Amino acid sequence: MTQVYGSRADSFHSRRHHRRRLLEALAVCVARHGYAQTTIADIAAAAHVSKRTFYEHFADKQACMIALYESASEASRRQLGLDDAEGLSWAEQVERAVRRYFSHLATRPLLMRALFMEVLSLGPEGLRARRANLDALAEAIQHSADTQGVTLPAAEAAALIGMLSEWILLAIEQDRVAALPDDAPAVAAMLRAAILGRRLTA
Repeated sequence: MTQVYGSRADSFHSRRHHRRRLLEALAVCVARHGYAQTTIADIAAAAHVSKRTFYEHFADKQACMIALYESASEASRRQLGLDDAEGLSWAEQVERAVRRYFSHLATRPLLMRALFMEVLSLGPEGLRARRANLDALAEAIQHSADTQGVTLPAAEAAALIGMLSEWILLAIEQDRVAALPDDAPAVAAMLRAAILGRRLTA
């Protein structure tokens, strides 16, 4: 009986391992060749698995790309958490969070270009994945506002995330993703001003 359980556990870990390798392979292929030029055969070869293994995890290339977008977005969002462990003021926490977020994006500029640009062409499923990510980012902004006694309406939080996204898209278009961390003070200042300004107009 123990052996059966062990086999199931091994199978589960193997599937997770293959899925992770496929996502990493897609990230490499998209960064090198772009999404449109990347084939399932390319992904499987880069992951050192068969095309059959690919189809055990994803229905098609688009499904794999959406999974990559969701995984990369979640990893990016984790950088935005406020951290007062070092006794930082709220203003310092916001700037530090934005800098971490931008620094994370800057480490893989080609992939970020693909994710931010390509997700818009992935049909309804891609747009839903993008909306889910933007909503989660807006919730992070609302949480930050809550720490200052400001109740930020969802629409206003979404508008701030729209500003953040446009800032990133402009950096992508200007081929300056690597310089995004330098923009952290200006972007953090705008976010803080919008949140604290809401307190004055409430």
